[in-house]
Amino acid sequence: MMSERLAKSKSRTRSTSSRHSVALDILVVDDDEALRLSLSFALTDAGHKVTDATDGEEAIALIAERIFDVAIVDVRLPRVDGLTLLRRIRSKSPNTSVILMTAFAAVPDAVASLREGAYDYVTKPFDAEEFSLRVIGHIAEHRALRQELEEARKLVASREAGSPIIGHTPAMVELTDRINTVAQSDAPVLIHGESGTGKDLVAHTLHARGPRKNAPFVAVSVSAFPESIIESELFGQAAAAPGVIRKREGRIKAASGGTLLLDAIDALPLAAQAKLVRVIEGGVIEFLGSNSTESVNVRLLSTTRYDLKELVAKGKFREDLYFAVGVLDLDIPPLRERRADMPLLLAHFLRRYYPRRVPPGIAPRAWSALMDYPFPGNVREFAHAIERAVVLAHGSEIDLEHLPANIAGTATPASP
Repeated sequence: MMSERLAKSKSRTRSTSSRHSVALDILVVDDDEALRLSLSFALTDAGHKVTDATDGEEAIALIAERIFDVAIVDVRLPRVDGLTLLRRIRSKSPNTSVILMTAFAAVPDAVASLREGAYDYVTKPFDAEEFSLRVIGHIAEHRALRQELEEARKLVASREAGSPIIGHTPAMVELTDRINTVAQSDAPVLIHGESGTGKDLVAHTLHARGPRKNAPFVAVSVSAFPESIIESELFGQAAAAPGVIRKREGRIKAASGGTLLLDAIDALPLAAQAKLVRVIEGGVIEFLGSNSTESVNVRLLSTTRYDLKELVAKGKFREDLYFAVGVLDLDIPPLRERRADMPLLLAHFLRRYYPRRVPPGIAPRAWSALMDYPFPGNVREFAHAIERAVVLAHGSEIDLEHLPANIAGTATPASP
């Protein structure tokens, strides 16, 4: 019986080992000297540390002295057979991946060995280099990924309270530093980024870290309102009938003393844009249906996924408003430009969607699919993919079948 991992063609080999690779401490046990040497050379060339033994008793003496990451064991060994050695290794070191080799292919034997905890079952003869690349390479990727996720979990767990911006790439470090600086000002801020990059999160962080943090934070999604309603929502409505002194207070007035977030400011109608300029530059608000004004004191944050300069050139956005809202600016990089932050994001979302329990791991081929996918929906799409995977995996390791089809489809069929 040939291992499924080993049977796959070299031409379909993925490059994921370059992303996740660690040197393994490997024990090779076989009385066939030629095979031992062939495996030792291939594994050493791949960067692993190799110790060999000629029979089961010698191997038992070695595992009594130290723990190996991988043990490659012949089933038919002198003195102590391979299955007995498998049980001894599993008892002493459950995390050691044991691969059994045999020259006598038998499906029942393979099934029995896998049930007893063997990582794989391989039929001789096989190509030592291909074995090192495919099977041992997969184990190395898996262990490296576990280490990376564990480090990411520690970083996420130790993050400063009230610091929700996740990322340690240069672009995100620079963004975080700029947020800390900009937060101390009352000047308007224009936050630019593709859909799903976290513009609202940045806006909330600016408010939470600024001097107005204990004052109101009012968010308005401009694109969610039709043109006939958005002015009333923002600026309020004057009394509708003579003798009625009551008027409807708008969102800007509600945010007075605090922060107003205009999400998708590019969708604001031109008439409302003119009134917003007066709010920013003059600190006054004019109620809809009236010439009366009131003073307001708000810190304006605006978000957009478009280039406002282009909208100004097309006559769809007022130039004076463009300069008014963009006194300070923050640009959020898309996820595809900061893939090194994905382990941190994965650890964060696993912790969010699998609380109060040890979060599941992720198979290297599933991780490779995530890394290869362009994520046009950015962090929002990534978060939804992880939430889906956690639900479908039921606490077990996340694999390709747990990911959305469009993401899983990026995996090369040969991925282990």
